[in-house]
Amino acid sequence: MPGPFCQRVLLTLEEKHLPYDMKLVDLTNKPEWFTKINPEGKVPVVKFDEKWVADSDVIAKSLEENFPNPPLATPPEKSSVGSKIFPAFVGFLKSKDPSDGKEQELLNELSSFNDYLKENGPFINGEKISSADLSLGPKLYHMEIALGNYKNWSVPESLPYVKSYMKNIFSRDSFVKTIASPADVIAGWAKHIS
Repeated sequence: MPGPFCQRVLLTLEEKHLPYDMKLVDLTNKPEWFTKINPEGKVPVVKFDEKWVADSDVIAKSLEENFPNPPLATPPEKSSVGSKIFPAFVGFLKSKDPSDGKEQELLNELSSFNDYLKENGPFINGEKISSADLSLGPKLYHMEIALGNYKNWSVPESLPYVKSYMKNIFSRDSFVKTIASPADVIAGWAKHIS
């Protein structure tokens, strides 16, 4: 399944209307061509002009430099908005003890994101979608599916700006085209829970 980091790259390609050829790799049984070009075996990897580039941050930056339209760069002062939500989600997902404060940590991060969107939204950089949204959107999708399944948890109604942000991103054509199925997301997180 395209994990959140791969989906971010696919979203960038879609939002920039760039043609691409996608090959899914079984990470439990990596093909030889893949380990040759990418000894660390990490995904995503993109080939630009005969050169392979790994790491979704580097790939997104290269795409922005080579294909500036439509512009998706997020101003540096806004690029880390919402960046603590994903680690907080993983912490809560893995948590075995309801009183360890992990759920509250996630709620705190979502709540400050909600306040940010209320003042600056609907997207991280205001009116238009940008790279930061393409990075955060897939992570929020994984959060929604995994926590819904494993913890019977969802974003509370008291965070309406976060809820409408998620709805907004998840319904974009680029997202619908590149999304992982809920079953794949659930299966993908299973090993992190045991």
